[in-house]
Amino acid sequence: MRGVVHQISVSAGGVPKLPAPGPVAMTPTGVEGDDQSDTKHHGGPEQHVCIYSLEVIEALRAEGHPIFPGAAGENLTVSGLDWELLERGQRMTIGADAVVEVTWPATPCGKNSQWFADRDPTRMSYELRPGWSRWYAKVITPGTISAGDAVEISTGSIVDGDVATH
Repeated sequence: MRGVVHQISVSAGGVPKLPAPGPVAMTPTGVEGDDQSDTKHHGGPEQHVCIYSLEVIEALRAEGHPIFPGAAGENLTVSGLDWELLERGQRMTIGADAVVEVTWPATPCGKNSQWFADRDPTRMSYELRPGWSRWYAKVITPGTISAGDAVEISTGSIVDGDVATH
């Protein structure tokens, strides 16, 4: 599965995250220039990077929600991936050399209620609507990434040391 980085977003903490200019370093702890205001619930070794689908954002906008790339706190907004097929353990190569591993669907945060017409962020809850959530990933291989870079997902998933092919 292959897609493209639509936007890289960062903030000093909180939402929305805003577009990062130019190439950005993907470090061993996440996207350079990004921070979280609530480190109890965000960030850490399994949550270096938050990723969301441009197509899901566009579908939510078509439903009347005022969401936009970076609004929900994602660092990477990607397009061209079959978001419903994303699962824990898959690895994404981003650009020439950065690699992340998908870890967990991101739980909707109350601060994201402003991006929903009915003020209900559970519209992007994995438990209630699989295929509509943001995903967290951990950085496996640091690298430099830019908007427009290719995003390639491996055909198999690696979970607890086992490889399962699709």
